[in-house]
Amino acid sequence: MNTFKKRLGVLYPVFMAALVILIIFSFSRLSLAIWMYDRLPSLDDWLTVLARGIRIDISSISYLLILPALLTTLLSFNNIVGKIWNWLLRVWIVAGLWLVVYMEVATPPFILQYDLRPNRNFIEYLIYPKEVFSMLWTGYKLELFISLVATVLTIYLGWRWTRSWVSHMHYQKWYWRPILAVLVVALGVMGARSTLGHRPLNPALVAFSSDPMVNDLILNSSYSMIFAAKQMKAEKSAFDVYPVMPAEEVIEVVRNSMNVAEKNFPSSDLPTLTYHQSPVKNHGKNIVIILMESHGARYVKSLGGIDTSPNLDRLMEDGWAFTNMYSTGTRSVRGIEAVITGFTPTPSRAVVKLGKSQTDFFTIADLLRSEGYVTQFIYGGESHFDNMKSFFLGNGFTDIKDLPTFDSPKFVGSWGASDEDLYDKADQEFTKLNQMGKPFFSLVFTSSNHTPYEYPEGTIEHYNSPKNTLENAVKYADYAVGKFIDKAKKSSYWDNTIFLVIADHDSRATGSLPVPVGHFHIPAVILGESVSPQKDDRLVSQIDVAPTLLSLAGISGYTPMIGHDLTKPVPLDKQRALMQRDRNFGWLNANNELVVIRPEKGPATYLYDPSSDSLQEESVDPDIVSQAKAHALWGSLAYEQDYHRALDNYQSQP
Repeated sequence: MNTFKKRLGVLYPVFMAALVILIIFSFSRLSLAIWMYDRLPSLDDWLTVLARGIRIDISSISYLLILPALLTTLLSFNNIVGKIWNWLLRVWIVAGLWLVVYMEVATPPFILQYDLRPNRNFIEYLIYPKEVFSMLWTGYKLELFISLVATVLTIYLGWRWTRSWVSHMHYQKWYWRPILAVLVVALGVMGARSTLGHRPLNPALVAFSSDPMVNDLILNSSYSMIFAAKQMKAEKSAFDVYPVMPAEEVIEVVRNSMNVAEKNFPSSDLPTLTYHQSPVKNHGKNIVIILMESHGARYVKSLGGIDTSPNLDRLMEDGWAFTNMYSTGTRSVRGIEAVITGFTPTPSRAVVKLGKSQTDFFTIADLLRSEGYVTQFIYGGESHFDNMKSFFLGNGFTDIKDLPTFDSPKFVGSWGASDEDLYDKADQEFTKLNQMGKPFFSLVFTSSNHTPYEYPEGTIEHYNSPKNTLENAVKYADYAVGKFIDKAKKSSYWDNTIFLVIADHDSRATGSLPVPVGHFHIPAVILGESVSPQKDDRLVSQIDVAPTLLSLAGISGYTPMIGHDLTKPVPLDKQRALMQRDRNFGWLNANNELVVIRPEKGPATYLYDPSSDSLQEESVDPDIVSQAKAHALWGSLAYEQDYHRALDNYQSQP
């Protein structure tokens, strides 16, 4: 041990602290896994949890110790400055040990309450210390006692251990210290990031199960809480930035804007909850949503764009084509939010990335799973990107098929497998599930139309030069989806499947307009053996597609979604599009009246000219402004008050 201590020199206390913390994390995780052994049915699950847990732990330890390790290499000498720093180092290590131990000790009672590791709820409790301490003192005296004992023991033992760690250290020569410092920073950054990818390690990267608690076992509770705090910091409520309206008025206006009779809202706890009755008699059709990356209407000739999407133009002649569909945002996660959950956009991040919506948030996948559907996400890239995997597994999806599951894709670019490989994978999955007699819901998310616009050579006639342009990538994405639909029409699953082909957003939302309406215009078409060709010129939003697909598939049940079921007539005064560009919210009605809600400013009103994609300042009816304000605030209100939560029972007909 003395030889080992000598070789590590001034970094010996840091190394020992890392080792002790790693042991604590691993012991706690193993104990929790044994406690929940029935949630880990296979040896592979156990090995995955423990192995990925070590990865999270190393990242956590690196974040905790990288700064003191760096300062130790620069300040720890056998002099007065060194002695002062060694004392501060001991304080840092003991504080870190206490945080680690305390959070792990607090984990079992938190799991009993929430079936998750400490998260944003744990942090929110800290905001109300008086009420929380009263609750703990009343009902959790044993837990408080254990926490107190753990705190005292950790501080006592930690102080004793660190004293021995900093005693009789070997101090490296001063000229080695800069080299040592560089090595420490390099190792610390690599350990903290735990990946060479664009983004550092996050919970989505290690998630693998549809059981949120199993995914939480991989984490440690310090990491879980700090990650939740980081997410909360980025969650900007609309009530903080937009003109305020009483919550009761927001609810009233939103409900009046829905195409639902007032008597059909049964719950005051979930104010938009209503029973969705499908008019289709044939129950249980498969649903496939093909979400096309960055494929705006500007690239579809039949929608007034350039001629780069001949296959979409053809498909829009074959199916139920929406000529006046608008996206809710400018990011893929915003599109996912709209088509999967029917949730309205907010000035915060999409719910796919927000902490509170990672479990128990309503999605049509959850409803369909309750109907016996296999619920699937198919993506040619890494599904942890943008936190998609965690969100999906926590909210109704049971099967993730991303790049690591693809067998020998023909072309892999920066964002993953090509769209052709993606559709080949989708066809394999759909064929297999159909042969097994299982109804399925699948979200198929493309990625070829994304900078740097990589796609297989020899597949399309280039629209322009050079090869890797946005327009050529659009044309390839169009080629691939057309090829897939043609193949699907000859498949065994075509007759019993509803397909929606829709863009997540336009490729860019540029321009000086506060809300560039034309850049939110997207193609959308529903296809299937049972779908009659028609052109639908109503003004519709991405939030309307989920209720519509449920009706076409013959699925009835309670949902909190406020979107319209487009299988039914929608009065002109209820047709609208909701658009979020950064923190600007746009509300467009069928008369082309646009209300823009901007942070800390009053509403601005315009008349929109679709032919020139221009705005002219124009006053509008105060009721229209009220509708815009209510919908700008609704998403944040619903998120904060859990109005859009998953339901225990979707099917009890009123």
